[in-house]
Amino acid sequence: MKNISKIIIALIAVISVYMDMGMAVVNPPKKTTITFKVHGVCGDCKERIETSLDRKGIYKAVYNFKTQMVTITYKTGAFKEEQFHNMVAMVGHDTELVKADNVVYSNLPECCKYRDGVKCSDPEKD
Repeated sequence: MKNISKIIIALIAVISVYMDMGMAVVNPPKKTTITFKVHGVCGDCKERIETSLDRKGIYKAVYNFKTQMVTITYKTGAFKEEQFHNMVAMVGHDTELVKADNVVYSNLPECCKYRDGVKCSDPEKD
């Protein structure tokens, strides 16, 4: 009788392991992270870019103006990559896929106009 109990417990353990493996395949990860280039030059740019990505379904967006890379963690399946590029371009910042509209870009503060090669001279903004 003790052997039968041990066999049943072992079978339950094996079945649960296989079920867990199957569940991992059925349930995709809930978060996805993407990184891409965005043109910006200062702390103001960083704030503007991160704010443009402050949307439902986006858990975190961090822009590094020194590397000109933004890293976004978002709900899997909630967005397509091009949507992120468009969100950033809509506030005046070119990405590797989408160029900001010239009118929107021209309304950026002078120190944020990266197309002209101007660097922000205010250390507080860096």
